Amino acid sequence: MTPDELKDGTKQFGLRVIRLVESLPKTKTATVIGNQLLRCATSVGANYRAACRGRSKAEFIAKLGIVEEEADESAYWLEMLIEAKVLKPDLVTQLHTEAEELTAIMAKSRQTAKQKK
Repeated sequence: MTPDELKDGTKQFGLRVIRLVESLPKTKTATVIGNQLLRCATSVGANYRAACRGRSKAEFIAKLGIVEEEADESAYWLEMLIEAKVLKPDLVTQLHTEAEELTAIMAKSRQTAKQKK
């Protein structure tokens, strides 16, 4: 996957999460989890773009670490939506899988960049 494809993919992930959060029930639990999910999921794309514009290899690696953390946190909050029974699993599973895939991609990319340093 090219950097441009990842930029688009991380943005699309954020947009899909935005639509999911907008559809959540108006309960206190859904609001709290939704706010947390919205912050970290939209941060994935923003920080990946920042990583691509890094001024040094060290900055690139550090920013990828942030992207990895935010993608993993997104997976956590998606799990919470399921386990708290806010949404049915079939409404969240695809996004959860995508969050885990993004986490793995960023972890591998960071590891590769460190080895090439």
